[in-house]
Amino acid sequence: MSETPTLKDRITDDMKAAMRARETDRLGAIRMLLAAIKQKEVDERVVVDDASVIAIVERLIKQRKDSIDQFGKAGRDDLVQKETAELLLLQAYLPQALSEAEVNQAIDAAIDEATGGGAFAPSAMGKVMALLKPRLAGRADMSKVSGLVKARISA
Repeated sequence: MSETPTLKDRITDDMKAAMRARETDRLGAIRMLLAAIKQKEVDERVVVDDASVIAIVERLIKQRKDSIDQFGKAGRDDLVQKETAELLLLQAYLPQALSEAEVNQAIDAAIDEATGGGAFAPSAMGKVMALLKPRLAGRADMSKVSGLVKARISA
C-alpha cells in the first residue's frame, strides 16, 4: 500500500526534521503553516487535500508579502528578515511555476473551451477564469492571469 505522500505529510516530515536539527526559526514557520492547515480542517470538518494546502500556502505568502511591505515602511528590518525567511520557506511548498508560454497556452485552451471556438465576449470572462483557477492554482499568479484574459477580451 504505497501511497504517494501528500503535501501535508511532507510538511509534517519537514517539521520533524527541523525539530531534530534544532532549527527554531524554520520550525516556527512550519508550525504556523500546520496550524493554519489544522484550523481549516477543524473549521470545515474536512481533511485537506493538496489543492487546499496550496491555497493556504498562497494565502500565507500574501500575508507575508503585505507584512514585509508594512515592516519595511516602518523601518523594522529585523521583522522584514523574519517575514522574508518565512516567505521563502512557504514558497518551497508551491508547485513549480508555469512559464509565460504555458500560461498563455492554458488561457487559449480555456477560451476555446468556454466559447466553443466562437467569439470571445466579455461575458465569458467568469467562465474562462472558473476553468483556469483549478488548472493554474499555485502555479501562476491568478491576478496576472486575469489581466491577460482581460487583454484578450479587448483585443
